[in-house]
Amino acid sequence: MGSTELAASPASMFMQSWWLDAVSPNAWGEVTVEKGGQVHAALPYVVRKRLGLTLLTMPQLTPHLGPWLRPFPGKYVNRLSEEKELLTALIEQLPPYDLFHQRFHPSIANWLPFYWKGFTQSTGYTYILENLSDESKLWAGMRENIRTDIRKAEKVLHVRSDEDLPRFMQVNSLTFQRQSMRTPYSIDFLRRIDSACSSRDCRRMFFAEDGQGRVHAAAYIVWDSNSAYYLMGGGDPALRNSGAMSLALWEAIRFSATVAAKFDFEGSMIEGVERFCRSFGAVQTPYIAVNHMSRRMRVLMAARDVARAMAERPKQGRP
Repeated sequence: MGSTELAASPASMFMQSWWLDAVSPNAWGEVTVEKGGQVHAALPYVVRKRLGLTLLTMPQLTPHLGPWLRPFPGKYVNRLSEEKELLTALIEQLPPYDLFHQRFHPSIANWLPFYWKGFTQSTGYTYILENLSDESKLWAGMRENIRTDIRKAEKVLHVRSDEDLPRFMQVNSLTFQRQSMRTPYSIDFLRRIDSACSSRDCRRMFFAEDGQGRVHAAAYIVWDSNSAYYLMGGGDPALRNSGAMSLALWEAIRFSATVAAKFDFEGSMIEGVERFCRSFGAVQTPYIAVNHMSRRMRVLMAARDVARAMAERPKQGRP
């Protein structure tokens, strides 16, 4: 549906058409603003249809989309004017929808034009290692328990990096099974991502394996010119105490220093996952998520809330 390649994007690989083709084939679009034959702003989105409703939302395993704005070299006061003009133009070009939801790249801090158009905002957090150039500093910045886990794991495990996607998917699925959850994406979905990234040499898998060939934990990273991203991971619940996940991620970070300036853990709003990411010494970094609903959607949501409230009311006159 969309076609713009943002080769000079300061944002990320996740806004590129090849990524969107992999995660949402034939189900994404974009609005753009051009000046002088150049794209100055772009806003991709994924289209989903549910029960007659149109949702413009986020694809799976895509941590952020958000507007892309061509870097503006002028004064700050002029840059804000430019941002208002471009963001407003993007919003006004969006196709009709019932629900719009999107997470912005952390570099996008100005959501005022969305506020003025009736959008609401929430703040999420990711964790980023801002500078991968000094390995000794990265090591010193971690909490002691992570360093202890890595040292312990190194005594019994080795980390290999290869292209064994089926084995990664097996370990990844174990994490969801441990939580009595279904794996939220299909094998075909992961294969499309892996194929797209592999052909561009921007992904790698890390397996922490013991002498018996058992994979204790695995990490899957992708990268662009700006940052490496911890996209997926997993561990064998029966082997959780080996420190393997810490070791696999440490090796992923060390490798990432050869291809990117930063390492983004992609954070989590889940307390236990947040604590683990933070323990690597990464910087808590906010990002913006915006939402907007049509009048029809607001009526439906209000009716749903009323129905839930009625269902939860204690039944009067019954023992």
